[in-house]
Formats: sequence, structure tokens, C-alpha cells
Amino acid sequence: MKFLDRAKIFLKAGDGGDGCVSFRREKFIEFGGPDGGDGGKGGDIIVQGVKDVNTLIDYRYNQHFRAKRGENGRGNNQYGAGGYDLILKVPVGTEVLFDDGKTVIVDIVEEGQTFVIAKGGEGGRGNNKFKSSVNQTPRRADKGEIGEELWVWLQLKLIADVGLVGFPNAGKSTFLSATTRATAKIADYPFTTLVPQLGVVKIDSDEFVIADIPGLIEGAHKGKGLGDKFLAHVERCSSLIHLIDITQENPLEAYKILRNELEKYTGGIENKPEIIVLNKVDAITAKEARQIRKIFEKVLGKQVYIISAFKKDRNMEEVLRKVIEIKKSEYKKDEELR
Repeated sequence: MKFLDRAKIFLKAGDGGDGCVSFRREKFIEFGGPDGGDGGKGGDIIVQGVKDVNTLIDYRYNQHFRAKRGENGRGNNQYGAGGYDLILKVPVGTEVLFDDGKTVIVDIVEEGQTFVIAKGGEGGRGNNKFKSSVNQTPRRADKGEIGEELWVWLQLKLIADVGLVGFPNAGKSTFLSATTRATAKIADYPFTTLVPQLGVVKIDSDEFVIADIPGLIEGAHKGKGLGDKFLAHVERCSSLIHLIDITQENPLEAYKILRNELEKYTGGIENKPEIIVLNKVDAITAKEARQIRKIFEKVLGKQVYIISAFKKDRNMEEVLRKVIEIKKSEYKKDEELR
């Protein structure tokens, strides 16, 4: 299934049915009173979060959605039937935005969550509703109201506990495959990952969801490369794993460039707790790896992990336990704020 994380669609809720002008026609009753029924309500358009879908591809080729119109009222005080609601199923993590592409209407973050995005028009009143002491035979009935219509953007932001970020060929797909059952494509060339990948990590008695996004390059916040369009998928994460290829000429400079890209991207990603991980230590000596880590920790004043995702070494478990630690800490903060 193709991955699509943004789509623009047109919504038209159902119009209300018209009210009816009618009078009773009964034997031996020459002047029957008004008995025109009301029109039915137009159908609403509702978005609903579902968990078994992780792409907006269904909205790529079908971009116009219209709910049913309410039926007109009829004589003998018969009300028109309401139009059926139209339910649009979207992945959990989907934002619905106005036509400007920025203003959020609703954020679907839970399975089964629903929101009426376009309301159907109310049905018009039949002439029975206009009967009064001064007007026993009203010939007035209302037209049904027009249903709401608007263009909206659907924007998917994957929901994961930790985001895996780094430059192309840092070993993110290998890390994902080594820690989860996700079958990420792995090869020795840049941009192996072309779409975000999700995987569930189980460590000790805990588990969490990890998201691997396409590799960033310098200038990504300006639209260069592939990663900038996918950074939104790590906005919801409680932490980030910065994966750095320890074998490159200047790993520390690579980290600084990566941090600079995150800081220039709007969305608060740069403020998330980070776990710095130097990968591919199997390609250099243990002494060299320790020296590079020492430089990192001295300059940054933070703990740095060294691993070999390719060999699935035990150091990876330390990284995963750190993710759990941060996840529980962030959850506790959220609980205290409630």
C-alpha cells in the first residue's frame, strides 16, 4: 500500500429537505386544515479515527465527498427522512485543517474518536407549523437549509513514542529491523527509507512504538532532500534518538548540523529529550569508539551511547531502556498537569 500523509478534499454536507404545503382531504370535510410535514435533516460528514489504516492514500484519487440530502416533507403530516451521515475513516494521528493548511479543526488521536466536520442543513418546516388563530390555511413552507461545504486538508502525523532521526546511511533502518519486527529496506546507499516506518519494541516487561523517518540532509528545513516533509511524524514523540554514523570524517559536526536542522524546523522538535547514539562501532576499533564518545560527552555535556545495530550488540538494550525511562517520565509529567 502506498504511503500518503497529506491530502486535500472537498466536503459537502447534505441539504435539508423542503417543507410541504398540503391540506387534509377527507370525505365530508370541505375545508381541511394544513397537514404539510417538515423536510428531513441533511446528512453530516464525520471523520472517525481507525487504527488499522496508516495512510491517506484513499483520499488521493477520491477528493469530493457529499452526504445525502434530506427528503422533502409530504402531506398527512409525514416528515421527510433524514439524509444518511457520511463517515470518513482516517488513520489515528490525522489532523484536519482548514483550507489555509495551517489552522487545525480537529486532531484525531484515538481510535473511534469522531468529529462532525460539516453539518447537514436542517429540514424546512411544513405549512402545518404556520397554522395560527389568524391564519387557518397557511400556504407557506420553508425550504431546507443548505448543508455546510468546505475544502480541508488531511495531514497524518504518526503516533510513536520515540522518533529515529539521522542523516542518510546512519543505519536507522538497520536499527529498526534489529529492535522490532518491522521489515525496513536496508542497503548501502542514501535514502533507502523513502517513507516513515513504524515498529514496536519490546524490552523487559515494557514496549514502545518507534518511528523511522527518511534521512535528513543539510538544508532539510528549507525543503532539501526527503526528510523535511516527514519531520511532522516525530512531533508527537516523547523523545528522539539521534543516530550518527561514527565512521564518517567528523561525527560531531554531523550531529551539530542535524541539531541545527531540527531547531530551524517549526513544531518544537528541538525541545524533545534526546538520546545520542553513535552507530557502526563494529567498523572501527574499540579504542577509537571510546575516544569519539569521550569527545562528544565533553563538548555536549550529555551521555552518549555507542552501538552496532548491524551486530545487535547489548549496548542497544541500554538505549531502549533509556527510551522507556523517558517515556515514563513524560507520562508522569502529563499526569501531573491534568
